[in-house]
Amino acid sequence: MIAALLMPLLMPFAAPTLVRWAAPRLRPAAAMWALTATACVLAGCWLAALGGLILAGALTVSAVARLGHLIRPLNVAPAVVAYPATALAVGALSVCACAVTRSALRQLRQYRTAHAQLRGAPSAGDLSVLDRPEVDAYALPGNPGRIVVTSGMLRTLDGPEREALLAHERAHLAGRHHYFLAAADLASRCHPALSGLRDAIGLAVERVADEAAATAVGGRNLTARAIGRAALAGNAGRTARPSFAAGGPVPQRVKALLQPTAAPHRPAIAAAGMLLACSAVTGAGAAAGLVSLHHNVEIAQGEVQDD
Repeated sequence: MIAALLMPLLMPFAAPTLVRWAAPRLRPAAAMWALTATACVLAGCWLAALGGLILAGALTVSAVARLGHLIRPLNVAPAVVAYPATALAVGALSVCACAVTRSALRQLRQYRTAHAQLRGAPSAGDLSVLDRPEVDAYALPGNPGRIVVTSGMLRTLDGPEREALLAHERAHLAGRHHYFLAAADLASRCHPALSGLRDAIGLAVERVADEAAATAVGGRNLTARAIGRAALAGNAGRTARPSFAAGGPVPQRVKALLQPTAAPHRPAIAAAGMLLACSAVTGAGAAAGLVSLHHNVEIAQGEVQDD
């Protein structure tokens, strides 16, 4: 049982290398979906494996086994292995719970603060303008969602560039990209090795919006120029952005826009297959470990005979 749970415990450590190879080979939309799904599977299976280890370790204690209506304590590994593994699992799960809770509360606080800042701000349609010298713009989810732009940003860009900026932010709202960013952030709090996945998802989300903006304004060069000018003007004095407005590395985004779009090719299919295989192997390991644990519990309860 413990051996089966090693797969979901160890696979997140391989994720950074896999993502560095796979992400650049995928179309932005495919990368966004595939990477987010992989992050959620790895984080979920990691938590399930920790929970399985804690339960197995707890049921090796006679008093806890009696509470679980076991005829005898669970015997899935020697005590010298079971007890340290359980202690480590308890510690890791506690750290995960604290980190995820803090992240969720921070995201909620940022969301409420962003909406509170819009009270009294000039608005037109889905656009709200904050009278601030900082150069910034982001899509604020809600019902309805808003596009928030500072007056500093509007002064920085010319008319066509503003249209590209607004098209970019509208793509974020239409695609509900804040859900992808929230899932990536929460998954990365479960396991530190998943932070690379979070960054890759953030870049993929921005690339999706960049491509949508380029299509909307009919110019990839125009969109690239707007992104570059906004980034150069906003680098000085910008405060930390809310998690739902995280941007990707600008040089990579501009470089991608200045290159012609390419048709799907074999490396892209291989990259998607590798991410799918990673998720499948991790999920299978977690499922096998938990099924084995359930079987051992039934044996200890006397519901089934040990083979």
